[in-house]
Amino acid sequence: MKTQIKSSLLRITIIAILSLTVFAFSKPTEKITASIEKEMYQTSHKNVKVHGVNIFYREAGDKRKPTILLLHGYPTSSHMFRNLITDLSVRYHVLAPDYPGFGRSDQPKIKDFEYTFDNMSNIVEGFLKELKVKKYSLYLMDYGAPIGFRIAAKHPKRIESLIIQNGNAYDEGLKDFWIPIKKYWNDYTVENGKPLEGFHSPDGLKWQYTHGVGDVSKISPDNWNIDLQHLTREENNEIQLAMFYDYRTNVPLYPEWQQYFREHQPPTLIVWGKNDYIFPADGAHPYKKDLKNLEFHLLDTGHFALEEKGDEIANYILNFLQKNNIK
Repeated sequence: MKTQIKSSLLRITIIAILSLTVFAFSKPTEKITASIEKEMYQTSHKNVKVHGVNIFYREAGDKRKPTILLLHGYPTSSHMFRNLITDLSVRYHVLAPDYPGFGRSDQPKIKDFEYTFDNMSNIVEGFLKELKVKKYSLYLMDYGAPIGFRIAAKHPKRIESLIIQNGNAYDEGLKDFWIPIKKYWNDYTVENGKPLEGFHSPDGLKWQYTHGVGDVSKISPDNWNIDLQHLTREENNEIQLAMFYDYRTNVPLYPEWQQYFREHQPPTLIVWGKNDYIFPADGAHPYKKDLKNLEFHLLDTGHFALEEKGDEIANYILNFLQKNNIK
């Protein structure tokens, strides 16, 4: 009997020692792993020199995973992707740069830098080269569309997929909002540029973020207040007008981009705020003519669709990329 008791006590002691040993060695490992994962998915805020210009960018996710490049629109910056970056970084390496004159990137003097869509695309190409990114999916929104489509048409084999959110490549997408801008294209005068300055005034900014949304209370005023930090810098008004004027150079390239769609058939996801007055849904439907592997969603919101439908868009993107074996 005593032998059995001693034997049982010995077994209990051994089990207790082993349990404590496992606990002692496993806990730090788990903490280290969790710490590494948290750091990997946490957004980093960085800078890199591209063609002599300091470019600010946000980065998150595992660099060994496929890259998604997020290209922002007017009049904002990579700040518009702050939540989407977190949502996508659980599976992907995510990059979002600010263009020169936008966000926290340098704003070279107009006399020293060409504020054109050709040059912005050169900057983005240089950014990818500096970071040694050779293949990627493109998220194209507003100005991000003509910048990204230039790159995609030039380097089609680098593009794994397209995600298009209120970004135009068809004449059908340039409607009433563009009437005063087209007037500026046709008659490049100070008088015709003056009304366009209202788009980046505080009221104009608020309108862009809130027009067409279902619930204005869900749209943070921080958006336009943050945009104003770069829009109110010296000479930035002139920079924005220069970009408005240069937008005319995108329209003749639409046939080239459409040819790229037809020839290369990149897997494409469209997530479009259908109440957008700037780029209405009329510009979304024509993509169906040229793209065969197309997933198409019109969302009940406005121009900055991520502000109200961010979770929905993130889910669409993650499912779309997995379905197309980009993982």
